[in-house]
Amino acid sequence: MAKERKSVDAAQLQRSLRFSKLPAPVRLEDTVEERSAAPRDTQSGVYNAHWWLIRMGGL
Repeated sequence: MAKERKSVDAAQLQRSLRFSKLPAPVRLEDTVEERSAAPRDTQSGVYNAHWWLIRMGGL
């Protein structure tokens, strides 16, 4: 039978240290970004949530 190697090379040691534990959990609040879908009209100061419907001729 072949003898088992007891020595561990440097690359194997780095891999075992890197992958031996799970990453830190990510909070649900950090996974969501809330932004308005339409840019605000800064010149007139009026916000119309249905600008796309008006612009496309739906009304």
